[in-house]
Order: sequence, then structure tokens, then C-alpha cells
Amino acid sequence: MVPISTVVAGDLPHRPRTLRLNTNAASTADESPLASFFNTTSPEVLFVLSAIAQYIGAVIAIDLFDQVNPATVAWLRVTGASLALILVSARRIFHPRHRQRWTRQDLLAMATFGIATALMNTFFYLAIERIPLGKGVAIEFIGPITVAALRTRSRRNALALLCAAVGVAVLSGVELSGEPLGLLFIFLASVMWATYIVVGSRVAQQNRGVSGLGLGLAIGALVVMPIGLPGSGPVWATPHLLFLCFFVGVMSNAIGYGIDQSVLRRIPIRRFSVLLALLPVTATVVAFIALDQRPNAIDLFGMTLVLTGVFIQEREKISS
Repeated sequence: MVPISTVVAGDLPHRPRTLRLNTNAASTADESPLASFFNTTSPEVLFVLSAIAQYIGAVIAIDLFDQVNPATVAWLRVTGASLALILVSARRIFHPRHRQRWTRQDLLAMATFGIATALMNTFFYLAIERIPLGKGVAIEFIGPITVAALRTRSRRNALALLCAAVGVAVLSGVELSGEPLGLLFIFLASVMWATYIVVGSRVAQQNRGVSGLGLGLAIGALVVMPIGLPGSGPVWATPHLLFLCFFVGVMSNAIGYGIDQSVLRRIPIRRFSVLLALLPVTATVVAFIALDQRPNAIDLFGMTLVLTGVFIQEREKISS
């Protein structure tokens, strides 16, 4: 068994290559302790924290599937996360003095990001109702692999991507046999995940905290409402189910995706996409601890390949 602490790769001794991009970042002197933590902690550590939050939410969601339609859980997850994030960033959104101006391009990126995220969550939950969590996450990683491949230029990063991709393939069992509808849903989720990465980077570079994420998720919740609302009867009759659905949203979306936004402000899309390989590894660990889905020797080999890819890739950063 591989403890979660081993998922974090150490820093390489060489000086990281820096990509120049104007992000209009605030001065570190004005940062809150929480913002300082997100801006100084290594992306690898933040990814593990994000993955743990997301898959704790996923484990709770799987338990909810016995009582609530998965599409309803996904809809309420997005709704709960949007409410939490809008509440946290209310001053940025509503206060006359601190309210931020949004351009048409900002609003389009925010809406696209929220819709892609909501659909990704919906397809993912419909998939893991039918296939194991670890396998579902691994197959879904096709989306990030494609994004990383299109942006890889150096041999070192190509090798890192190859290790991560093969590792994920090993974790998924290599073959794609299983419940056909579950596989269809997870492939659709992978397309939405790729969209989440590309558009999410644009939203992150707006440097508006989590306000863009909250408003985007609110739009996404409205879009998937026709899918999630019809089966929501048991939730309204049982308040603790509604609370659990919202709690899943806070863990998986508000915390998990909020951390992603922080990381996307600091590193380019290519590196972010390869680091996402840590999610299948963490999902396998969480599935073992919470769902008794035990990894075998092949799974451990896949984890090792993923961690190797994460460790050897170049560590570009985005600077202001």
C-alpha cells in the first residue's frame, strides 16, 4: 500500500524555467495568510490536497447513489459549491466599492468554464455509478493527456507525459471492457475535463479569486438543472441528504476546484495537465481506504510510473 504522502514529488535541484505572462497579480505584501499559502506551496502538494478533497466528496456521493439519482447529486453538488463560493466572494461580486468589472470575454470564459465543469461532474457521476471509481478516473484522464500532448515541446516533457499516460493506462486496466454506458459517460467526462483545463486557465488568469469560479458554477448549475431536478424528490423530503449533496459540492468543487484555480495562476496548462495524473493515484488510494477497492501489484506499478512522470517533468512557472 502506498501512503498518500508518497504521492508528493520533491523539488528538482535545477532552477525552474519561467514563462512570462502578465497576470496582474497582487503584491505578496497584501496577501492574506491563506493566499500566501496557496502562492508558496508547491503545486504537487496542492494537487494532492485537491485530489483528497475531490475524492472524499466522490466517496460520499457513491454512498448517496443508493438514495438519490446520480444526476441529481451532480446538480446539487454544483449548486452547493456555487452558493458557497459566491458567499465567500460576495464583496468582490456585490459590494459597490469592491465590485469587479467583467468584460464580455471574461463572462464568456466564466460561463463556458462553469458549463463544462457541471457537465463533467454529471457525466462522471453517471459513469462511476456503473464502473469502479479508480478505473473511471483513470479513463477520464484521456482528456488531460490530450491537452498535455498538444502542448509538449521538449523531449524531457514528452518522456514525463509518456510515463504519466502509461501509468494511468496501467491503473485503468489497459483494456476498456465494462459497462458500455458507463464507458460512454466517462469518455464524455474526459472531453469536459479537457475543456475545464483550457478554459479554466483563462478564468484563473483573470485573477479574481474564486468569484469567477462561483459565478461560472452557478451558470453551470442552471444548465444541468433539467437533468438533475426530475429525480430530486427524495432530497427535498430528507434534509440530511440535501446537506450531504451540498457538502460534496463544497469538498469536490469549492475546495478542490478552488485549489485548481490557484495552481493554474502559477503554472502553464501543460504542466497542470501532467500533474493531474496524481488524481488517479490519489483516487486509487482513497478507493482502497474508503471503498475497500484494493490495489494490486500492477496498480502499484502504474502509480510508480505516474509519480516518475510528475517528478521528471520540467517545472515551468507563470510569472507576473
